[in-house]
Amino acid sequence: MKTILAPVDFSPSTERVCAAAADLAKAVRGHVVLLHSVPPPIITTEFAPMVEDIAALTAASEKAASRRLARLVQNLRKRRIKVGSLQFYGAPVAHILEQANSLGADYIVIGSHGHTALYDLLAGSTAHGVLRKAPCPVVIIPPVMKAAKKVRKK
Repeated sequence: MKTILAPVDFSPSTERVCAAAADLAKAVRGHVVLLHSVPPPIITTEFAPMVEDIAALTAASEKAASRRLARLVQNLRKRRIKVGSLQFYGAPVAHILEQANSLGADYIVIGSHGHTALYDLLAGSTAHGVLRKAPCPVVIIPPVMKAAKKVRKK
């Protein structure tokens, strides 16, 4: 049975990633493994929360992520897709690549946010990081583009 690893971040592209992973799983008679990596809080000033507050923020983020991941699993099961899930804390690229190797993933289906090159330079792109070192084919789901507003001439 083929394994499709689908990292999700609960952004607007998550539903499209899950749909593409489900379609691929049906096509190759495989199963989907949803993966979410809870990012650590970003601390940027001297007014940052104390260590105890960071632990509480992290715990709350992990709990909320678990609930959202469970809903995604339930939605895929309704479509009769075999699905499992994994949740980690920390940098997503390392977890995705580690699990792709560990699970023997046949495909990775991941979303792209379509950020600018400057954003990717400063913050990094998860999709790009995975694509560079993936042990299997990577399917990149493009971001949902908003329809351009038509300008009316008066």
